[in-house]
Amino acid sequence: MYEPIRTKSVHTTAGTPSDFPHRSREEELDIQLAGHLAALLTVTDEIRAIEPSADLDAAAERLAEQVARLRGGVAPVRASAAAVRKPHVVALHQRAHALAGRALVVAASRADTAGAILAAERMDAHAPAAEPRELAAR
Repeated sequence: MYEPIRTKSVHTTAGTPSDFPHRSREEELDIQLAGHLAALLTVTDEIRAIEPSADLDAAAERLAEQVARLRGGVAPVRASAAAVRKPHVVALHQRAHALAGRALVVAASRADTAGAILAAERMDAHAPAAEPRELAAR
């Protein structure tokens, strides 16, 4: 009833050489982890501009080291002092907490102990400040 297909499907890729390079799972996870840590570094720099502290300075340096390690020695771009209003500090801490959580998931899946420890520490550091003030008062 139906005529058989005589040509190869355009969706068949087996046995054909690839025109673009493929990355391994580990390389993809390195890229993801570096991206999450770089985003966390940016938020950390923004918080440091508003509320300077030695803890945030040390965390920013450790984050920069980890990003450089994951990117093959290429140092991350650092955020300059941003004009952020004081009420948005809680939002920045919430964002930092979420980014640290994402970094922790990726670091755990690629078995990167240093990255996982750093991400967990940053989650703990941002957790109290990430809670809205109304909930913290209860």
